[in-house]
Amino acid sequence: MKIKELKDLRIKEVKDLYTLVAKKEVEVIKNAVKISGAKEKNLKLLKIAKKEIAQILTIIKEKEKQINK
Repeated sequence: MKIKELKDLRIKEVKDLYTLVAKKEVEVIKNAVKISGAKEKNLKLLKIAKKEIAQILTIIKEKEKQINK
């Protein structure tokens, strides 16, 4: 995920970020099935999607800390 995209995510609300995480998790499952079935040649897709999920979850945690202060 590019820096510009991360900045855009920081503007979004927590609810929207949770829906984005859910979509990314579905994407991870689909990519895992494709990779295990040898239909997908790019094995990095799974790693990239998991990294994006982690980045979004980090943004969510930061926002929740700010709200609780």
